Formats: sequence, C-alpha cells, structure tokens
Amino acid sequence: MLVSRPAHAQGWLSDRRYTEGIGIKAGDFEIHPGLGGEAGFDSNWFQRTYNDGFVNGCPGACPAAAGVFRLTGSIYVSTLQAQRKEGDQNAEPPKVNFRLGAAVTQRFFVGDQEILNQNGLDGLSANLNARLDALPQRPFSFGVQAGYDRVVNPNSTGNPDANFNRNTLNVGADFTVRPGSGTLDWKFGYNGNFAFFDSSQAPFNNLQNSIFTRGSWKFTPKTAVIYDGNFAFISYLQQGQAFNGLLDSTPLRTRLGLNGLIGSRFALSAFAGYGGSFIQTNGNAQVQQYGFGYADKSFPGVIGSLEGKFFLTANPAADQNPSNVTLSVSSLSIGYNRDFAQSYLGSFYGSDRGYLKFSFFFGGRALVSLEGGAGAREYPRVFSQTGGTLTPIHEPFTDAAIDATLFGEYRFSNTLGLNTTVRYTEEISGTSLPSDAGGTPYHMAYRRFEAFLGFRWFM
Repeated sequence: MLVSRPAHAQGWLSDRRYTEGIGIKAGDFEIHPGLGGEAGFDSNWFQRTYNDGFVNGCPGACPAAAGVFRLTGSIYVSTLQAQRKEGDQNAEPPKVNFRLGAAVTQRFFVGDQEILNQNGLDGLSANLNARLDALPQRPFSFGVQAGYDRVVNPNSTGNPDANFNRNTLNVGADFTVRPGSGTLDWKFGYNGNFAFFDSSQAPFNNLQNSIFTRGSWKFTPKTAVIYDGNFAFISYLQQGQAFNGLLDSTPLRTRLGLNGLIGSRFALSAFAGYGGSFIQTNGNAQVQQYGFGYADKSFPGVIGSLEGKFFLTANPAADQNPSNVTLSVSSLSIGYNRDFAQSYLGSFYGSDRGYLKFSFFFGGRALVSLEGGAGAREYPRVFSQTGGTLTPIHEPFTDAAIDATLFGEYRFSNTLGLNTTVRYTEEISGTSLPSDAGGTPYHMAYRRFEAFLGFRWFM
C-alpha cells in the first residue's frame, strides 16, 4: 500500500506577494528574477510511521532524518502592472495581459546511505506556467494558459525503486462576458491536468479534464455574490497494474457564496453547495460515493467554506474588485473548509479543516506569515484490484490531521532577504491497511518536522 504525500514548496514561492520585488522594467514588460539558498533539517523525509512492525515503520523502514540544502532559481515576466502605470492619466486597459513564471529547486541531502540515494533527479522539483488574457476588462475577454509542475514525493515504504515523483502538464482556456459597467461578469472555461509518475511502481498516471463556470455580481463596490461550479472527467491509465482499486470518476461541484469587504478592516467569504464523486463503480455495489450518504455522514454532499478576515491596517484594496481583497498583506483570518479531493487510496477522501492565519508586513522590512490547521480526513471503503475484480480490504475510516507553518523574512534592502521556514505536519490514525505485497500491513499515522534558514536575492 502506497500513500502519496507531496513535499512542500519554499515559503516565498507559495505566494506571489512574497516572491516578487521591485522588478526590472523592460519596455512594456516587468521582470522579477530571484535566487535563494536554504539549509535545514527534515525529521522524516520519507514520511514513515512512528509505529513499529509495519512495512513503513521500524525495523525495516524507520523514519529517516535528513539534512537538506535547497537551491532555488525563479523568474517571472509579465506585462506592466497597475503599480507601474500610476500617474498615467490617459492609461487605458491593456489589450493583452501576459504572465510567465518559472521556478526550479534542487535538493541536496545529507544523511545515511538511504538518504544520500535521494540526491539527483529524486530531489529536483520545478514549476513553469504561462497565461495570456486578450481584451481584459472589456465586455468580452478571452484567456489561455499552460504549465508544467514536477513534484517530489518519496516512497514511505523504503523501496529504492519506487517513488511518487510526478510530472503534471496542464492546459486551459476560458472566456468572460462582462456586459455594461462590469457589475456582472461570467466566466466559462476548460482545464486539463495530466499526471505522469516517474516510477513504474506507482501506476497512477491519470488524465483530468474539467469544464467550469464562475459568475460574479457586485451589488456594492466592495461586495459580490459569486457562483462557481465545475464538472471533471478523471481517467486512470493503468488500472490493471494498480494494487489499489482506482476507478474513473466524474466529480461535480457547485457552490454559491458571498465575498467582500465590510468597511475597510473586515472581509467575509462564505460559500456553500453540493459535491459528488460519481465514481464509475463497474457494477460493484460496495463502492462508496461522496455525496450519497458517504460513510453515514449526516450531511452527504455538502461542501463549502467560511472565512473571516481582519486587516491590521486599512485594506488598500477596499475600493477595488472584491476578488482582490486578499492582496492586503497584514491580516488575521479564521476559517473552515469542507470538500473532497482525488486520492490514490479509495479514489477520493473527504476533508474538514479549520484554520487560523496571520500575516504581517512591517515597514517594508519584516514579513511574518503563520498558518495552523486541524481537521479530519474521511476515507471511503478501500479495495484491492486483481484482474479487474475489486476486493474490499478495509472499511471506511477517519483520521485526524494537524499542520502548522511559519514563514518569516527580514529584508535588508529591496533585493536581499534572510528567511526561515518552520513546518509541522501529522496524521493521527489508528488504521493499518494491507500492503501491496500482501504481507506486513501499512500504517497511516506519521509526523514530520521541517526547519530551514535561508538567504535570497530577488527583484
């Protein structure tokens, strides 16, 4: 049994507000290059269980601590943003907006031989993305995007020939109708995500094609009613090779909500709706669906989110589009999210998570971002698959999950910063599952602590 838990990205790469500096102006474009280096410690790189006697635990596959050095290069190119056009009284909305971003991270490991074997391509992650919008802010606009993402994801069982490193290609296109003054806008689009794994021991290659729509009606300058919905088609290419009973599905999500500002200090986002996994059961009545009394939940299929945000300083986006309220850096947020996600264990899992976020940018020098969350992961009945036949191997179960991440940076100048990232993650579980070898079981519980100190140059 293999469980996929991706390695985390650097703190500054996860948020555009932290990634970019003053930039370099080149004609109608601005360029934001960056280079960063970090040294740190990972208590459990393979994300193994702390319980003994399992295929992913001691004595054969004990949690392995590692020293890790990360070197990251990044560059972002875009058409000139609004900040660089201030003072241009005759500025009109551009005919084209373009953005290209690329980031590559190479990890270098220090530890025992098992850890040293991760050096090379097993420590390389990368991201490339591009988007072009034609006629933005007009009554009719059109956009296209494409990208590539390489995620490092080691195998927790200690098999040196297996990993979950995956490469995902994505493409998309959408158009937006914005009649009259722009009070109402409606978007329709397509997204394709195609995931391919490095290792033949991870036969989970899959294609995901989705169509979506999103509508927004601003009934005040600061607040909008928003609808979003999407319908996806998920196809696994190696079902006959996977031990897990992975099945194709056509998940559906539809939500209606409110997003906006209350004065200059508070923001509220509230969404509720329905979600269903619509798994192709191949006639097996034991296969569970999310949204149809899944695991005897009282509210099958209900998905949604709720977040309240307090800005420590008056929000500079208070008079702008409600979708931009997150651009203010210094804030305190509390929220809750209920949803379900694609999984390589039982085809999906349900998630309930509450969280608290704090971010603070002081004097253009000191940046602190802190987030912590706790919740439940609800797994459906788990199957093994042999010759096209599904055999149940475990009844539905629920694990608890907690996480906390601190990112801090002190900027000596507009281009140089000293940063630290500290992260803790844990899945609390009493569940063990049969392994794909049919022998020693796999345990779901694990905990991991990471700490990094780094220095970066950015523009």
